[in-house]
Amino acid sequence: MILPLDEQIPVAKLASVFNNTTATYKFYWFLSIIEASEEGKSEISKRELFARMISHSWYTIHYFHVSFGKHDLLQQASQEIKLLENIEVDERKECILQRIMQSSAHATRKLLDHFDKNVPHKFLSPWLGSGPRSEVEEMSRSSAENPPYALQEKNISIYPKWHEYFRRNSAILKNFCYWNLALFLQARNPNVPDIPAKIIKPVQHRTMTPQKRKFWDIVIQQNGPFHCIYTGKTLGIGAYDVDHFIPFQYVSHDLMWNLLPADPVFNSTKSDRLPSMDRFFDNFFDIHRKSVDTIKRIDPRNRFLEDYLSIFPNLTLTRTRLRDTIQPMLSIAHNNGFQYMK
Repeated sequence: MILPLDEQIPVAKLASVFNNTTATYKFYWFLSIIEASEEGKSEISKRELFARMISHSWYTIHYFHVSFGKHDLLQQASQEIKLLENIEVDERKECILQRIMQSSAHATRKLLDHFDKNVPHKFLSPWLGSGPRSEVEEMSRSSAENPPYALQEKNISIYPKWHEYFRRNSAILKNFCYWNLALFLQARNPNVPDIPAKIIKPVQHRTMTPQKRKFWDIVIQQNGPFHCIYTGKTLGIGAYDVDHFIPFQYVSHDLMWNLLPADPVFNSTKSDRLPSMDRFFDNFFDIHRKSVDTIKRIDPRNRFLEDYLSIFPNLTLTRTRLRDTIQPMLSIAHNNGFQYMK
């Protein structure tokens, strides 16, 4: 990805800042600097930037359960702060930042301050080398090598030319960072689908209603109500939710083969828990086989039939093929921190 050029600053060094990265710190540090620059800030406390790092990484860690690696302290700090501050998984990023910044808990402040040991000065290595922290900090306060910011004891001061560059090109720079972060995380989570969609908080499911409800409504009209595979409750038209069998937090898609009508009361409490294959798969498959057969007969041009083609190229559903698709995904999701339903 090519960054916008600027004759007054060494953009090529910025482009190399994520080379040889072994942890997520640099990505989230840079995102935090860009975000603060967008808000017009050029003098920023380190603690604020560390808190922003936590808020930026929140959903990737807690909602999607993406692994940052065993030795990544940002993930560990975020998990500890979640417990210390009692912050909900689905809290807004702005609220997370505010909660952390306003915290008076010594443990929370200590977790944030830990990042001061390496993150601020090591980010400057393309400009100032990889010398001792004190040496890099002193060099940063001279504009000779044209680094993005000067390091003070408690804050950073973004140099005017860099500040203008960050503000003018913030969208491109954030995409540059997200792209590199996605590559980094995908290498550490090779079996987790669609990592790029798990870097920021997702929008609410858009395609679930009313379009996809029409698919199930046709089946109900032709065959009568479903029975919820989880609770046994009768589900007529207008009396069901659309549930992700494998949690959305893992698959990051709304394809029909992973959806099914469910008891609204149960679905509101299911959250990101995994279903038992032994208890629920056979009924899950039977619903899909009946539904696909019905839609093929009544509305063969229904666009949602296309969602099945990646697994069933001829739209002939088989129990074995669907089980072989879903079982490994549930196992990997569980290994990444998702829990099974009790």
